[in-house]
Amino acid sequence: MKFPPMYRSLVALDRVQHRNLRVRSDVGGLKQAAELNSVFLNVIEFADSCREYPIVFVRAGEGKDGKPAPLMPLAVLGLKQGENLFLKADGQWDAEYAPAYVRRYPFAMAGVDGGDQVAVCMDEQWEGFSTTEGEALFDDKGEPTEFTKSALQFLDNYEAETQRTRALCEMLDEADILEGMRFEAQLPNGEKIEVEGFLAVNEEKFAKLDDKVVLDWHRRGVLQVIEMHRMSMGNMRRLAAKRIGK
Repeated sequence: MKFPPMYRSLVALDRVQHRNLRVRSDVGGLKQAAELNSVFLNVIEFADSCREYPIVFVRAGEGKDGKPAPLMPLAVLGLKQGENLFLKADGQWDAEYAPAYVRRYPFAMAGVDGGDQVAVCMDEQWEGFSTTEGEALFDDKGEPTEFTKSALQFLDNYEAETQRTRALCEMLDEADILEGMRFEAQLPNGEKIEVEGFLAVNEEKFAKLDDKVVLDWHRRGVLQVIEMHRMSMGNMRRLAAKRIGK
C-alpha cells in the first residue's frame, strides 16, 4: 500500500485500540519531511507561503473522461529530488510559516478498507506516540480529549480548504493560463541547477483574459491568489541562495 509523503503507515484512530495512547511534545514530527522537496499547499496558505516558498502547480493523479490529471499547488522546499532546505537537523522548521500538510502530521484524513469511507487516521510508526508520556488522546471514559478535538478540528478545516483549492484549480485549468516552466541557476561552485516539470501562469495568456472573467475572478479572490503565486516565483533564487548556505 502506498502512503502519502511523510507517512510510513496509516491506521484509523480508534477509541478502544488507542485509548491509552499519548503524544509526546518533545519528539519533533517534522523529521519525516526531510526528503520532501515540495508539499501540497491550500489556497488559504498562499498569503503566508508566498513570502517563503515558490508556489507552483503540477498535475497529480489520473485524468478522467479523456481530461488531463487535475492541478494542485505545491510549495517548493528544495531544488533537487529528496532535498528539503527548510528542515533543520533537529527536526525544527526553518521558516516563519510551515505548510499545513506538514503540521497535521502524524494525523490525516484518509480512506479506509479500500472504499470511499474517510476516517481520521494516524501514522502509528511515528516515534512520538507513547503509552506513558505526553498528551492523552482519550480520557478515562474513552472520549476525545481537548488535544484530540483540536487535532480533529484542524483536519476538518484542512479538508474543507482542500476542496476549495481543487475548485479554484479547476477554474485556472479551464482558463488555460498555465504553462510548463523551468528554472535554471548556477551556484558559485559551478554547479548547475535545473528545476522543471511544474506549471506557472503564462503572463501573455493572463493578460488576454476576457474582462468578464477578470471581474468575476476579482470578486472571488482568484486574482489575489494568482498575484501571490506570481510574487512567490522570485523565491526560486532565494532557494538557490539558501542551498549555498546549507
